Amino acid sequence: MTTPVFLVGGSIVGDDGGFHRRDVLTVDDRVAEVGDRLRVPADAEVVDCTDRVVMPGFVDAHSHAGSLVFDERVQLALLRQGVTTIVTGQDGVGPAPGDGSYAARYFAAIDGPHPTYRGDGIAGLLATYDGMTPLNVATLVPAGTVRHEVMGDDDGPADDEQLDAMRALVRQGTADGAVGLATGLDYVPGLHASTEEIAALAAESAAVGGRYVTHMRGGYESNVAAGIDEIVRICRVGGGSAHVSHLHAPVGLALDALDRAAAAGAPLSFDSYPYSRGCTILSMLLLPAELARPGTDDLARALAVDGGRARVRGAVLDRVLGRADLGTDWAEQITLSHVPAAEFHALQGRTLAEAAAATGTDPVDLALDVLVDSGLQVTVVMRVPRPRTPTELAELYRHGGHTGGSDGIFVGTHPHPRAYGTFARYLGEYARTGLLSWWEVQQHLSTLPADLFQLGHRGAVAPGWTADLVVVDPERVAARSTYAEPMLLAEGIDDVLVAGVPVLRDGVLTGATPGAGLRRTPFRHPDRTSGS
Repeated sequence: MTTPVFLVGGSIVGDDGGFHRRDVLTVDDRVAEVGDRLRVPADAEVVDCTDRVVMPGFVDAHSHAGSLVFDERVQLALLRQGVTTIVTGQDGVGPAPGDGSYAARYFAAIDGPHPTYRGDGIAGLLATYDGMTPLNVATLVPAGTVRHEVMGDDDGPADDEQLDAMRALVRQGTADGAVGLATGLDYVPGLHASTEEIAALAAESAAVGGRYVTHMRGGYESNVAAGIDEIVRICRVGGGSAHVSHLHAPVGLALDALDRAAAAGAPLSFDSYPYSRGCTILSMLLLPAELARPGTDDLARALAVDGGRARVRGAVLDRVLGRADLGTDWAEQITLSHVPAAEFHALQGRTLAEAAAATGTDPVDLALDVLVDSGLQVTVVMRVPRPRTPTELAELYRHGGHTGGSDGIFVGTHPHPRAYGTFARYLGEYARTGLLSWWEVQQHLSTLPADLFQLGHRGAVAPGWTADLVVVDPERVAARSTYAEPMLLAEGIDDVLVAGVPVLRDGVLTGATPGAGLRRTPFRHPDRTSGS
């Protein structure tokens, strides 16, 4: 039993987009009553919500905080944006299944190390969150980790026995409560998986209602149609529904590709963050796959042989000059975000061009040295040649399949500001300005992702629903993080409940840890507004 909480004097969001005066009472982990001027129970903890709006907790549909959610700094960053649930296992990489070593080696610069996972699969991973964090954590089965568990660094096609072993791991992961299957088809080893292999794995997840979630194969910016076409083929063979990770492309191209998928019988959902720049590991951006395997000295060996540096330099230049999203001034477009090598640590926050000038070297040579000395564990923030405006992006965000996903990375001293600002930015720059209605924002940041990822009775402020609730000051809510100062906390959300327990009070953590590892719990929200 937990103390009842009475949220008094505030409003809730109506489907007309307006605010409606309502009090909210929670009892144990549920919303008990919603009404105008309810009687205050004598034993209730009271939260004065005057001039504020009570909304269902937001779901970060694409998060890299699963291993770091035990860190109070990360908890504050998420809760101050109103995020109460994160979906992890993204881009095909995660601690489970297996002993966690693959993810720790390859995605250390993105996910960080999990402090308590001990190699006991998805069930064991989800158990690490129960009562140990103020937020909820759901996970996908990461297909890249699955492939590595079965095939190691083998870059060839899976044979029948290997495919059966991978299918068994996906089947077990979804039985343990994973909400779907995730691929990262620009990362090793996901990029080695054929469409047919992915479809076979996606079929195992689809059989129990899990969603196929994908970082598409080279399918972003101007190439978005190719990536979505492959997703359609996977859905046709494997069945089930799909979700596109961090869908960023010219808005017209993205909407056209989504329309084509729907017309082909595979309507898609997707997540995105309201920032123009991206962020990834430098090895994926610059290196050919054979030099980007995690935990190896492949790059160092390739550079050491006669003529090796010249050959690697050529391969790097071929890759970056062939990317339309970077352009010929590519070294000006890439900012070093996380560089663990002590010798280069001071270069964080500088573009490759600036860092090369400061060290008296060439951007390619500097990048190669930084990668070798950091064991490939380097992240970067990337500009795009033509950033989309909020007005343009709002057209994409009004799509019925849109959900909010920060793709937030908390590793390093100069991360992308999306980790600290995505959801506050949706509220401050889109809802408050009228680019999106408050109802649309509530649907897309809470209701729809809770439905898509089968998170149970979440996503509404209504009797009987789980009391994951955030109290928003609609006039003050804003993201403060910037590219120059990326770790500033959002403002305007000072009170948050998870499972009916206050976890943020007056902008400060309460120390309560009612969060849980969320197991897939099918439930269709009656107000769902998705076209997928």
